[in-house]
Amino acid sequence: MTAVFYAIAAFAEIAGCFAFWAWLQLDRSWLWLLPGMASLALFAVLLTRVPADAAGRAFAAYGGVYICASLGWLWVVEGVRPDRWDAVGALLCLAGAAVILLGPRG
Repeated sequence: MTAVFYAIAAFAEIAGCFAFWAWLQLDRSWLWLLPGMASLALFAVLLTRVPADAAGRAFAAYGGVYICASLGWLWVVEGVRPDRWDAVGALLCLAGAAVILLGPRG
C-alpha cells in the first residue's frame, strides 16, 4: 500500500502546485487556487498514511517518488518528453528512496 499512497500523494501534490503555477505563471483565475488547496490537503493526508517509524523518513523517501511523478506530469500534461538524463536521475532518486524507506534499522 505504500507505493499506492505515494503515487496518489504525488499526483495530488503536483496537481495542487500546478494550480498555483497556473494562477501565477499562466495568468489563470484565482479560482484555480480552490482545487489546488484541496489537492494539497489531500496530499498531506495521504503522506501520513505511509508506514514509517518517523515522519522525516517517510517524507524523504517520498522525494524520489515525487521526482518521477513530476517527470510523468512533464510528459503527459505539459507535452515535454523527458530525456535520458531525466530518466537516469529519476532512477537514482528511486533507488535512494528505497534505501531510506526499506533499509535495515538497528
